[in-house]
Amino acid sequence: MIGYVSKRAQVHGIIMENAIILGRSVIGEETLIDNWVYVGYPIRRKLKHFPKKIEELDLISDGAKIGRGCVIRSFTVIYEGAELGDRVETGHGVLIRENSKIGSNSRIGSFSQLDGEVHVGENVNIQSMVYLPHLTWIDDDVFIGPNVTVTNDRYPVSRKLSGVKIRRGAIIGAEAVLIAGIEVGENSVIAAGSIVTKDVPANSMVIGAPARIKLSRMEYEERKKLYEAEENDTLG
Repeated sequence: MIGYVSKRAQVHGIIMENAIILGRSVIGEETLIDNWVYVGYPIRRKLKHFPKKIEELDLISDGAKIGRGCVIRSFTVIYEGAELGDRVETGHGVLIRENSKIGSNSRIGSFSQLDGEVHVGENVNIQSMVYLPHLTWIDDDVFIGPNVTVTNDRYPVSRKLSGVKIRRGAIIGAEAVLIAGIEVGENSVIAAGSIVTKDVPANSMVIGAPARIKLSRMEYEERKKLYEAEENDTLG
């Protein structure tokens, strides 16, 4: 891939030589766009005309917006209409589809996919290989472990999509599966490997397949403190 920066783009950061910036994209100050990154990739409908040159892709793209102090690592693809706040970081090979929004200070791990219009709040930590489909909503201060899968269709393939909502301060353990339409309550915890088929109450911990309430968030934190204390004693 040979680098290309649109004349219509507003670029204030550092663009590596093999990156592609299309349309009216805006790149904030002190932002790094790594090699083999695509910013402003056109939506599917526009690609049906089979553009033959990079200049034609440029003309049909509305561009994306990336804030200040971001780090966008190699092989990340950011579609037109996406908006990233300040100090957002992506790992390698991240996909961010059109009209998705990512709040400031959030991190998206390597090979994760925001596969549709997805809202990610501020200070969110998404680990590697997480799948977030169209209509997923994530509030601020959420942690999502590796290989988590969120769904948006209870009876595939149907014509009714229903997004999952993950409220502020929730923790989602590795390889958990969240079924379409549920709401994960504020400050709740989902244990690793759980399959969550119904709403999770705020300040609770659920575990299992299907997931059921096991502890309160307070009890979870007490167990975590005991575990950390035992670990410190072992290291000492």
